Amino acid sequence: MPFQLDKEIQAQMGPLLEAARNAPKLAVDDIQGRRKAFERMLAMVNARGIAGDVKIKDYYTTTNDGYNMPLRWYTLKNKSHSSPPGPAVLYLHGGGMILANVGLYDHTVSNYVSQSGIPFLSVEFRSAPEQQDIVHDNYHALQWLSTHADELGVDPTRIAVMGDSGGGGLAACLAIYARDRCFSPAIAMQILIYPMLDDRNTKPNSHLVPFMAWDYDSNETAWRAILENDSETGIGGPRVSAYKAAARIGDAAGLPSAYIDVGDLDIFRDEDIEFAKRLTMAGVHCELHVRSGCPHGYDGFAPDTTVGKRANADKVRVLQSLRSGMSPENSKTPAEASTTFKL
Repeated sequence: MPFQLDKEIQAQMGPLLEAARNAPKLAVDDIQGRRKAFERMLAMVNARGIAGDVKIKDYYTTTNDGYNMPLRWYTLKNKSHSSPPGPAVLYLHGGGMILANVGLYDHTVSNYVSQSGIPFLSVEFRSAPEQQDIVHDNYHALQWLSTHADELGVDPTRIAVMGDSGGGGLAACLAIYARDRCFSPAIAMQILIYPMLDDRNTKPNSHLVPFMAWDYDSNETAWRAILENDSETGIGGPRVSAYKAAARIGDAAGLPSAYIDVGDLDIFRDEDIEFAKRLTMAGVHCELHVRSGCPHGYDGFAPDTTVGKRANADKVRVLQSLRSGMSPENSKTPAEASTTFKL
């Protein structure tokens, strides 16, 4: 039986995917064109507004090369100042590592905070090609959150990294980078939502082409912007760094436990499944969900569908597991535990 969209996803995302297919084709390397097109789509989600029980405060930190980097802190309005230190999440927004900004994710992040009660720090990292070593910006933000933990009411032993799409890839890269630098306290968890992990994923899969919200030309454009343009370290080269494309990791041992969520109609599906395998083979706990009938971005554009609600509930559960320090698997009821791994 051929792939098909989930019926509820089709009702909500079908017109959007059809419009994307019929839109003028952007040339590979047209970054500005993609910034305009995809940021318009993200603005549709963000127009739903900030969760009413969440407050925002902006901070700034200067990176080693002089960039005055904005950081946006989201917390519940009614959080008591006398509460004991708790977990926090460092959030890296989506956009293929070449587009979008913190503000376009206010709705998404504030809803995570509202539903989980966990505060988030969202990072305005520099995108490629303006910044190719994005991991340095994100590592600086991680250090900032850890060193400011006391004033923010954060337990530095329970900081997770999270991101979607390109931001999910960046979160995975950051976890590798932090491990290799013996960052202490270690990252508590990596929460990767349909992460962009592998620069070698540029050959179209004909079964997925009809459902693409992020297409192969856009993927190639992004990776060409991120990576050096030479035969060794450029897109598809033999010496691509895992700090830029997490799928290039040699040894996954010692990485934080992971939660990975991807749709079976997403062009990142196979690389995400493979990354989950690499983690588990190295002894790293990984909860993987492959959502049937779901394309890239399904949870943002169709959150009120049955599968969208299920995915959101799983993410909230995983976030709340940071409170106790328990693994997400152990935080489940026996009835829920049987549905953890979906391959």
